[in-house]
Amino acid sequence: MPRSTVLAPRQLELFRALGGEFAPRDAQDLMAYPFFSLAKTPRTAPIDYRAGGVSIRVEATAEHGMATIWDADVLIWAASQIVEARDAGLRPSRLMAATPYQILAFIGRGVGARDYQRLKAALDRLQSTTVATSLRQPTSRRLHRFSWINEWKETADGAGRPLGLELVLPDWFFAGVLDQALVLSIDRAYFELTGGLERWLYRLVRKHGGRQSGGWCFDFRHLHAKSGSLARFSNFAFELRAIAARQPLPGYRLRVRALRGGGEALVFAPVARDPLARLAVQLEARAFAEDEL
Repeated sequence: MPRSTVLAPRQLELFRALGGEFAPRDAQDLMAYPFFSLAKTPRTAPIDYRAGGVSIRVEATAEHGMATIWDADVLIWAASQIVEARDAGLRPSRLMAATPYQILAFIGRGVGARDYQRLKAALDRLQSTTVATSLRQPTSRRLHRFSWINEWKETADGAGRPLGLELVLPDWFFAGVLDQALVLSIDRAYFELTGGLERWLYRLVRKHGGRQSGGWCFDFRHLHAKSGSLARFSNFAFELRAIAARQPLPGYRLRVRALRGGGEALVFAPVARDPLARLAVQLEARAFAEDEL
């Protein structure tokens, strides 16, 4: 057999997570395509997405289920660490060491024993979920296969006292984050979003719309296909309307628009950062959405 060119963890330089507060960053590829389950109930049905020469196949195990969009917060933490280290002139690595507290505090979770157990379950799902994609490959026929975390372990000192965690990121993710053009900052309020669909929508909107004053528009059926959701289209559309009525996405105004040929589209645009101005826009958009519904 040919010798593998993939570096073993012991050949990677260990990068210890940075302390302090800094902006969350997200990988654009993960924001634009269906890589995660949007449901809190375990999902084992694969995601199989093909469009415009891009193919994505995500598979899960029965034991752990598919990695969820909440589990992806760990990858946002990792991307933020990599970018912060690079910008500070440090050398990041795929092999990362951190304490559970560092990860949980950054992504806005509790830091108790139960939260630590949930973090370990998230790491298990990230490690056991497999992805095959043509993104960033020379041709659509060539696929890169990986798991979101190659491996992870709990660490301890010589006396058995816990030190933290070590994890190994896949090269596909690490290489994309190191390319500055493939990373975007996100609003820290993203971590407060509780629904899987609204979390996915925020990431999609942030990726495609950025801060364009004119906003962006997505057909409901296009959103349904691109989300990888297992929900029936009618249920999916109902939830989109409900999200437009609630206006939960930080920094963006949503409204539903009827299309001339039938169907509906979700329209969004950036809103003012001032809290009072944002509240006024939310109330206006909510009234508009209720009128349309």
